[in-house]
Amino acid sequence: MITKAIIPVAGWGTRMLPITKSIEKCMLPIGNRPLIDYVVQDCLAAGVRELIFVVGEQSSQLESYYRSNILLNDYLRSRGKDDKLALVAPIDAKLHFVTQPSYGKYGSAVPVALAADYLEDGESAVVLMGDDFMYNADGSSEVARLLAATPDGQCSLLAQEVPGDDISRYGAIVMDEDGNFVEIVEKPKPEEAPSHFANIGKYVLTKQVIQSCADVEISPRGEYELTDAVSNYARAGGVVKVVPAVGMHLDGGNVEGWLHANNVVCGRSGSCSS
Repeated sequence: MITKAIIPVAGWGTRMLPITKSIEKCMLPIGNRPLIDYVVQDCLAAGVRELIFVVGEQSSQLESYYRSNILLNDYLRSRGKDDKLALVAPIDAKLHFVTQPSYGKYGSAVPVALAADYLEDGESAVVLMGDDFMYNADGSSEVARLLAATPDGQCSLLAQEVPGDDISRYGAIVMDEDGNFVEIVEKPKPEEAPSHFANIGKYVLTKQVIQSCADVEISPRGEYELTDAVSNYARAGGVVKVVPAVGMHLDGGNVEGWLHANNVVCGRSGSCSS
């Protein structure tokens, strides 16, 4: 059973400046909860209860959010607001915070490699980005579905089917006849797209693949890419199952996506409390 998740949250959030100068990107609100909590709650609902956050050197807000606040608890009790205590209680999970240096290698493979030592040999982990999440209106867990669809000891990735021209904004997934991952074609022209399934950065990966993130070569974009580690594994004969997403992928890493995520989660009524 897979019980660990690696969640990179170390980015500066430059697409969300100036607000991310003082608020960590993963802590931006979706309704009355930080974005990262939607990722965390999806993990908890799937039985994943050891969370490895890879944070920036100046990060403090994330750890503070999940830590008990005794003064706040005392205040709520003194004001007869005991019904609010459950909203601020620590979650039932083991948390690790790994610091990613601000300078040095850059790219999605870097924080994943930093978390490798938290896995035992032969162990696998869920890998989820900290600035987007899957939304299911029925409260079901996308992580649970991904885990259920992943054969023991193998890898998988979640894929979102996107309409028509939208595929040109994503990495389109090339699959073999068995529906397994072959490679990713970045931002293809719609007429040249190998599929309409987009990579949305959510995986189940073995420790072997996670460790290999430290060895990927720099990409043409000047980054060290997690997708290159996955592609290298597939080219070497490893099986990476492509699992179609059921829920809606919401991206809080840019202004338009963040606003859209709030509209979806809160609805047009403006009621966002949970």
